[in-house]
Amino acid sequence: MEAVKKQDVRTRQRLLESACQVFAEKGYRDATIADISELAGTNVAAVNYHFGDKEALYVESWRLAFHKSLEAYPPDGGISPNAPPEERFRGRVFAVMQRFAYSKNYEFEIMSKELANPTGLLAEVIRESIEPLRQEFGRIIRELLGTRASEKQIQFCQMSVMAQCTNVMLHERNRKLFDQAGIKTGLPFENFNVETMADHVTRFSLAGLREIRRLIEAGELTDQNTDSPENSEMRY
Repeated sequence: MEAVKKQDVRTRQRLLESACQVFAEKGYRDATIADISELAGTNVAAVNYHFGDKEALYVESWRLAFHKSLEAYPPDGGISPNAPPEERFRGRVFAVMQRFAYSKNYEFEIMSKELANPTGLLAEVIRESIEPLRQEFGRIIRELLGTRASEKQIQFCQMSVMAQCTNVMLHERNRKLFDQAGIKTGLPFENFNVETMADHVTRFSLAGLREIRRLIEAGELTDQNTDSPENSEMRY
């Protein structure tokens, strides 16, 4: 009986790992249970036995990909929780960019396919998985902005930082795809280095956060003028 249980665990794990790869390559709609079963070396019935259906397998495969990504590159970037906020900020930026650059990171590949062709199946698992990371990064940004910063100002700043990280890494992934196809695009960053880019994003962002904090503490930036699209005097 114990041997059967161990075999079941191994089969389930193979299915999950194969599903990560297939969903990352094809997306939910184009991936088939037959594709996944063949890669895992199992039969189609094994998917029904372990997961019930393709939808459940899709959710659990993304969850596995996410946790493997965090195991490879912990979200704190290896920085002590007692370090100054600037160091913890840099650790978070570096960790996100490492995860993007990780060649075996199926987490972002599955998400990009989901964004291109939404099913809605991953909404809850992504929210529950990413929300603790978002909140922790938000706390660091709050430290940097000071106690007078509003929740909206913190969210705007966090969104701006993350946009830099994702834009750089998507740019790099596109460049690699073009290179693999033998297409010369003239895109920058041919000697791309994650640490160098993380340092740049950190310096750029911290400078911006210092200015935002100055404006907040001087009373020149409030939620009201942040919301006003016609306010051409807004200085950030």
